[in-house]
Amino acid sequence: MRTDDVLTLTQWLSPAFPVGAFTYSHGLEAAFHAGWVQDAASLRAWLTDLLTLGSGLADAHFVAAAYHGRAPLNEIDAAARAFAPCRERLLEAEAQGRAFCDVVGHVWDADLAGLTYPVALGRAVAIEKLPLELSLTLYLQAFVSNLVSAAQRLGPIGQTEAQRVIRALGPICEETAAEAVDGELTHIASSSFLSDIAAMKHETQGSRIFRT
Repeated sequence: MRTDDVLTLTQWLSPAFPVGAFTYSHGLEAAFHAGWVQDAASLRAWLTDLLTLGSGLADAHFVAAAYHGRAPLNEIDAAARAFAPCRERLLEAEAQGRAFCDVVGHVWDADLAGLTYPVALGRAVAIEKLPLELSLTLYLQAFVSNLVSAAQRLGPIGQTEAQRVIRALGPICEETAAEAVDGELTHIASSSFLSDIAAMKHETQGSRIFRT
């Protein structure tokens, strides 16, 4: 592993990278509104389900599938779109993907136009010959960190508690990355139904601060 590999990945997956991740709560805003997530403990449980049973696990598979390229990229991207359980989840994948493709295309000269976020990331990792399992782990940690940051704006979760949650989920990010590294589309599944319902509820929520 080269230092420049790590620097590229941390740049792409940093909160400073302009994909607009801070504007999305992945349905978490509706979960707080419904009382399904109320504190650091329930947030940790919610995110654990996403990483092991839900969209975090599925997206990691799409990243790996795009990296390996065993199927045509447009088919992998179509599967990623089809896997979005509602309009706002699709918006999240498309808008972040569009922003990622635009910046990486201009700065790294990579042809990524029109891809959803996990598929675009996987293809970019392959183009730059970056280590896949590390890419998946850092992608999942960025996913967790963004949602923990959203939770801090939604409920009584302080900075120290937030960092405890991120640290506690680190080993799960590693385990999920190892599970998804084969990139087999037939292995993709999601059963975190309450998170999907929260994302659907958010579409009609009256007062909200996040796009999803």
